Amino acid sequence: MTDIWGYPAAAGHTAGTDLTGFKVEATDGSIGKVDKHSDEVGSAWIVVDTGVWIFGKHVLLPAGVVTSVDTAERKIYVSRTKEEIKNSPEFDKEKHLGNPDYHQQLGSYYQPHHK
Repeated sequence: MTDIWGYPAAAGHTAGTDLTGFKVEATDGSIGKVDKHSDEVGSAWIVVDTGVWIFGKHVLLPAGVVTSVDTAERKIYVSRTKEEIKNSPEFDKEKHLGNPDYHQQLGSYYQPHHK
């Protein structure tokens, strides 16, 4: 089983790279820009500011859904559709950042459907 809270080796992300402001692309279009991110081992994630797409909400994506990081284009590609991301467990920056229960809930939601 892949680690949903770690960047896949093939993604090309180098720990320490500042991803803030990178555009985030779902499999079917752009979902917003990176607001903040963490490279913490076992708990890596990006928070995406979705702007008007989900009425100014933010979503937290585990690093495991990242398929590639294009530093030249400043884009991050993820392996989920806009709908899947929109339907993910609601994220509240004040309550959920670093919350193990929320991370477990989100990890279960984003866990790959197949091995």
